Amino acid sequence: MKLIIATIKPFKLEEVREALSSSGVRGMMVTEIKGFGSQSGHTEIYRGAEYAVNYVPKVKLEIVVSASMADEVVETIAKHARTGKIGDGKIFVVDVQQATRVRTGETNEDAL
Repeated sequence: MKLIIATIKPFKLEEVREALSSSGVRGMMVTEIKGFGSQSGHTEIYRGAEYAVNYVPKVKLEIVVSASMADEVVETIAKHARTGKIGDGKIFVVDVQQATRVRTGETNEDAL
């Protein structure tokens, strides 16, 4: 099993979710986050004063899938989250040692 952690722009969330659902992903965790990478924040003007915005709003997706689905899921996220502009996000893939469904006690891929 693989844990896929992706950070994407918030307005791309629904497009990515629909694409993942269509490709067979049955669940994901979504968290609103703030962060910075290459773009290192930006400045905004509010009521005539300029403010530095050091952290940019992002959405973090956490998805656990079978190892055989991982590449397809990564490609789907990358395709549907891409705007071609700086700050599109990152995708990380991590091995999952064990999973347990709390309600039934099912383990590993049966728990997905």
